[in-house]
Amino acid sequence: MEEKVSVLVVDDEDRIRRLLNMYLNREGYEVDEAADGAEALEKATTNEYNCILLDQMMPEKDGLEVLSTLRDQGNMTPVIMLTAKGEESDRVTGFETGADDYIVKPFSPREVVLRIKAILRRSATFPSSSASTSKDLVVFPNLTIDHDAHRVTAEGQEVNLTPKEYELLYFLAKSPDKVFDREQLLKEVWHYEFFGDLRTVDTHIKRLREKLSRVSESSAKMIVTVWGVGYKFEALE
Repeated sequence: MEEKVSVLVVDDEDRIRRLLNMYLNREGYEVDEAADGAEALEKATTNEYNCILLDQMMPEKDGLEVLSTLRDQGNMTPVIMLTAKGEESDRVTGFETGADDYIVKPFSPREVVLRIKAILRRSATFPSSSASTSKDLVVFPNLTIDHDAHRVTAEGQEVNLTPKEYELLYFLAKSPDKVFDREQLLKEVWHYEFFGDLRTVDTHIKRLREKLSRVSESSAKMIVTVWGVGYKFEALE
């Protein structure tokens, strides 16, 4: 029997939590709720979820604080930020903190469902009743990307990446030595749902290099900046 997708909905507005709960239940998802940042942190650290819908503006501990704490703890659960603030600078801040997507209020519940499905599809966090037997591997001397498992290892050690960081690395690594500009990366990695600041790409590249360098300096150097153009993945000999 296939395991259900579980979603944590975090919002200080009871009306929004009820609305999202209703729509997500219709999709067959298991839904848990949190009314503030403290409750969200408690639930996210003691339970496993496939996705978290996280309101940005909450009293006391806001969504960005919650997200930052989760990422610092190594929790890479896909997070979609819900916000009434639609400024590019706010979205960039969210992505810098580790958000995987952004939805601006007021939103269509159907859009939320589609965004969740898209993120789960790309991050391979849909529960499955059977293990995959195929192997989609991108292998370099000091770096291996197992696309079936969405798992990255550098010099034998696993690298914990957010879904978006993983997507970016995989996209670059599967086309070594090919240069991509920022617009191409936004289109190919962020897909149709993201229209925003090109700095988002730079921010994710920086975070990706930092995480790789904690495990393997040589792996981090494989992501090369092509000045005035964009980025490429350069296989080391």
